[in-house]
Amino acid sequence: MRYPDRLLALIRALARLPGVGPKSAQKLGLHLAQNKAEAGELAAALEEVRRHVGVCERCGNLAEGPLCPVCADPARDAAVIAVVETAADVLAIEKSGEYTGVYHVLGGALNPLEGVGPEQLRVESLLERARSAREVILATSMTVEGEATAAYLSERLAGGPAKLSRPAYGLPVGGTLEYVDEVTLARALAHRQPVSE
Repeated sequence: MRYPDRLLALIRALARLPGVGPKSAQKLGLHLAQNKAEAGELAAALEEVRRHVGVCERCGNLAEGPLCPVCADPARDAAVIAVVETAADVLAIEKSGEYTGVYHVLGGALNPLEGVGPEQLRVESLLERARSAREVILATSMTVEGEATAAYLSERLAGGPAKLSRPAYGLPVGGTLEYVDEVTLARALAHRQPVSE
């Protein structure tokens, strides 16, 4: 059986989303085709995002105006900048409730094999912002690309007024050593902290 052309187009569009494979796209497409009210709500929400959500002119985070909520908050410490790859990373850090600085969203990580060099990322605007920062936290992911990005940015920011730091490597809370990967365990041991007496 062949699906209608419009349904096939929807399934193909859904399959292009990150983390959605062909089977999931088909399942979602069929669900939306059979549930008109949900499809209408989703379409309206997508249109609202398309029309009203953009990029913060200062940090690159998602925003509904010129500035994202973090950059617009006068209580945030604008002299401490956490450099992250994506807006999802901002949300992850914000959930911790521990960070009171601001962000700089690069828009990805260096990946020469995929054609992503410094020119494709928001590096120049970071260099400009770092001139008036007290600290720049290189909070890129612990992947090969994230580590390469952090190393590149460290080189570019070296000698500037801002102190450079990287989030600590550690063991997950509630985790057991036997299930921790070797790299995480090695870094946790290398960056161990003294026990207070």
